[in-house]
Amino acid sequence: MTALADGRGKILFAVATGWCFSIGVRLAYPVLLPFVQNAYGLDLTTAGFLLTVLWFAYALGQLPGGVLADRFGEGNILVVSTLTSAVALGLVAAAGTVSVVFLATACFGFGTALYGVARFTILSDVFPDNDGTAIGITMAAGEVGNAVIPLVAGGIAATLAWQYGFGLAVPIFVLVALLLRLVVPARTSGSTSAVDSLSLETVRYVASHVRQPSIVVVTAIQILTYCIWQAFTGFYPTYLIEMKGFSEALATALFSAFFAMGIVVQPLTGRLYDQFGIKRSLPAVLGVVVVGLVALPFLEGFWPIVAGTVVLSSILGYGTITLPYMTAAFPADMKGTGLGFLRTFYMTIGAASPVLFGALADRGFFDEGYFVLAGFAVVAMALIRWLPEGTET
Repeated sequence: MTALADGRGKILFAVATGWCFSIGVRLAYPVLLPFVQNAYGLDLTTAGFLLTVLWFAYALGQLPGGVLADRFGEGNILVVSTLTSAVALGLVAAAGTVSVVFLATACFGFGTALYGVARFTILSDVFPDNDGTAIGITMAAGEVGNAVIPLVAGGIAATLAWQYGFGLAVPIFVLVALLLRLVVPARTSGSTSAVDSLSLETVRYVASHVRQPSIVVVTAIQILTYCIWQAFTGFYPTYLIEMKGFSEALATALFSAFFAMGIVVQPLTGRLYDQFGIKRSLPAVLGVVVVGLVALPFLEGFWPIVAGTVVLSSILGYGTITLPYMTAAFPADMKGTGLGFLRTFYMTIGAASPVLFGALADRGFFDEGYFVLAGFAVVAMALIRWLPEGTET
């Protein structure tokens, strides 16, 4: 770890850059959804299913990503993830039918999933005393991607074709893979791994930690908050266009502004977690989320909706509190595997939220869907009290 300390800033920059493009291109999908709908004549339910395919594949890749990171090294897996994403995006750009779009989207989701776990374990290893802050900075870099990439993709779709936005990202992913190879160590967690052999004893070892009360409760909270994030980000541009009368360009700009706020929100909430722990920081964040979700259907006009979007950006802050807590709960020799298992579990459930939210919208309950999401946040707030004492990092 002494050798790593000298290059910690470079490692943080490289990991954050990779995450910027990994999440940013995924979040271009909601902006491009109206274009895909028009191109293939999809209803909202089917469009929501495309997002569900993306995020379901992302969920399925979490556990393999964690196991591979523990076994072959976290840095190596980041490189593999980025190159796999580049190939998948090439397939999306070249797709001629909607079935190919769905298949290539699944491949892209699975490829980016390999990045999801390894970045947390790397930052937890390299910044053991400030992992919340480091993860918050990385996630804020992701929000830079979320703010800029969907905006660029929407502009390209409006002037050329939506496929070009994906195609232009391919060489960028290749360059990011090269940066990761040069800067990030192949392994940061040490030379030993609990998953060198996937024996029954290994399964029992992982299961013994997954059953900890702190893990069970925080995973339940994560399921609810992840469902909120998935449904909201998946349909917010479409909601602004269909229910609030915004143009596609204006809806895309506001969607980008939502993620731009995360550049401030996520380092702040990560710092709050480092200073006050999950039981004091998370209720405050979720309380703001509830207010924003309940108010949204009643907001009319440009500036009130802009103000509501700023409030709703608090949705972006929950992960910098729950994920460092979850990561730190596992020992070093199975951190990737344990976190990967949990992320597969809660993301698989959360992946259903876009198609269910889209089905509600198709049946005339677009506004009411946000009340349901607010209810999820209230339940998550109630669960916080059940987090065991003495588990704060």
